[in-house]
Amino acid sequence: MPGAIQSIERAAAVLRLLARAPGPLAVGEIAATLDLAKPTAHGIVRTLVGVGFVAQDAASGRYLLGPALGELGTDRLDVNELRARAIHRADALAARSGESVRIAVARNSAVTVIHHVFRPDNSAQALALGEVLPAHATALGKVLLAYDSATEPGPLTAFTRRTLTDRGELDRAIAEVRRTGWAGEIDESRPGESGIAAPIRTRGGLVVAAIGISGPTERLCDSRLQLRPATIAQVRATAQAIHRDLREPQ
Repeated sequence: MPGAIQSIERAAAVLRLLARAPGPLAVGEIAATLDLAKPTAHGIVRTLVGVGFVAQDAASGRYLLGPALGELGTDRLDVNELRARAIHRADALAARSGESVRIAVARNSAVTVIHHVFRPDNSAQALALGEVLPAHATALGKVLLAYDSATEPGPLTAFTRRTLTDRGELDRAIAEVRRTGWAGEIDESRPGESGIAAPIRTRGGLVVAAIGISGPTERLCDSRLQLRPATIAQVRATAQAIHRDLREPQ
């Protein structure tokens, strides 16, 4: 039997690297990380761009996963399985943060809530299960815009005076999500409400969902109207814990 084809192995390594990276990568970074000659890395990347598996960020010239990967569907997790395997992590995040927790996925070019944990204060709350969220105005939506090619921003409707309605501003916000690995919203979808979200990755590193918290701006932000770092860390740690769980066979 013939042996492994080195060029395919290298292309697969490039895709895995881009899937795990916190943001777009330059050719030099890809070459250095995978111990490839830069011309070799460039040839592989340009070929993957040609078939849609990799895309080039117009602003930076760096590379990220492309929309054609979403068409394969092989790394997509069944929603019921995702909910079942993430539920205890979501419950724990609600208990620690004291805020409402939602998990959302990209579905039919929209952002849909598939799991909702009420904030643990016994106050009156409405179940958000099945709610369709504006991608450009929510932390959950921004995460999926940044990492999931099935998500489209749609019309940039203004819900508050802080909603991002300029496509350039939204593109910069999405690029920042890729750089930092989390997204925030402050009074963007509803006045007085803020949120924090992080990507949920499955085996191989591809993003299949987002998990986040939402609550009153006065609780999630400090006196300078900045989201609290400790709360951001809680959300990111929960997303990473779910990723570890999803990597383990049931």
